[in-house]
Amino acid sequence: MDALSNVAQQFGVYWPNLIAQVVLFSIVYYVLKRFAFKPVIAMLEERRRRIEEGQINAENIKKQLAEAQTKYEEILAKANAEAQRLIDEVRASGDRLAEQKRQEAIAAAEQITVKAQEAIALERDRTMADLKRELGRLVVETTTRVTGKVLTEQDQQRINEETARGIAA
Repeated sequence: MDALSNVAQQFGVYWPNLIAQVVLFSIVYYVLKRFAFKPVIAMLEERRRRIEEGQINAENIKKQLAEAQTKYEEILAKANAEAQRLIDEVRASGDRLAEQKRQEAIAAAEQITVKAQEAIALERDRTMADLKRELGRLVVETTTRVTGKVLTEQDQQRINEETARGIAA
């Protein structure tokens, strides 16, 4: 022990102080461990747990966001397809309607043409009848003046018919 005493003296170790310091250090360590380290460690552990939960929640949110983005793209694709289908239907409907209106316009034009031709024919017949009457009257008047005789109703009728036949031919 002598060697130990020499070393201790050489380094200035005073045994009662060293023992008192070890006891005080043990008491301080126990107090700190019980009242300071445990709450700090518990707080750090709680913080670590919250960070892990936050990371897990962040990953879940990323997954949900990816799923939502996929659903959004699917819905958008469906909406675009539906919109294109509706546009195609409207175009086809417009083409059908345009064709129908064109056919109706053609039919109406043909009806107008037929009615116009009928009206022209009626007007021509009426004009021809008027012309025949006027020509017959002029022929009768001219014949009466040339022959100097008054024509009877039958003579006038006969001359009118001959004149009408001559004009018709």
